[in-house]
Amino acid sequence: MDMYEVFAQNPLLAILRNVPKEITLDYAGAILRGGVKVFEVALNSPDALEQITLLHKTYGSKCLVGAGTAISVECAQTALDAGAQFLLTPGTPPDVLAFCRDRDVMLLPGKNLACAPMTAVLPGVLTPTDVAVSLQYGFQTMKLFPAGDMPRSYVKDLKGPYNDTHYIAIGGVTPDNIQEFRRAGCLGVGLASSLMPKDKVAARDWDACAAYVHALAAKAKG
Repeated sequence: MDMYEVFAQNPLLAILRNVPKEITLDYAGAILRGGVKVFEVALNSPDALEQITLLHKTYGSKCLVGAGTAISVECAQTALDAGAQFLLTPGTPPDVLAFCRDRDVMLLPGKNLACAPMTAVLPGVLTPTDVAVSLQYGFQTMKLFPAGDMPRSYVKDLKGPYNDTHYIAIGGVTPDNIQEFRRAGCLGVGLASSLMPKDKVAARDWDACAAYVHALAAKAKG
């Protein structure tokens, strides 16, 4: 019922937050050429719904496009209508988790993502109580947020009593600490502002951006 298989195969999540609409396809294309196939578009970014639709229509056979900051059922439904294939929440809102569980929101994986259909949401957790809520609704793979504020041993501590859970570290993840999070037991990591060098993006040097993402993906897989 969760997203374990997706992140087991794709441990780097590309987060698009406040990416200008006019460079959406070039930006995402560089990420794909860098070997990253799972995207999150933050719903509180300008033009987020249009970007989700654009990415899904253009690259839908090559990647999964998710909607982040799904803080209400209304946000979740609007994102799904725009073409989002999975959702991410910053916390564990019971109404959103119940909505996903009861509607059986399904991933439609591209040919390069071999995974079974599943209820597609990555709930945000920080405390043991959050983890318990997520498990109550049937989700074992979760978004640890904000991960950077916690000791690296924190995932191991959570997996002590909740040994069948898995965590994607988001918030405070940088190119320099990707491997720290992976060694600490995180199934994957998500990067936003540090996903590409800002100067290369400003220069529209998409080849350099793709090479940079490729190196990050190698770190995440390693």
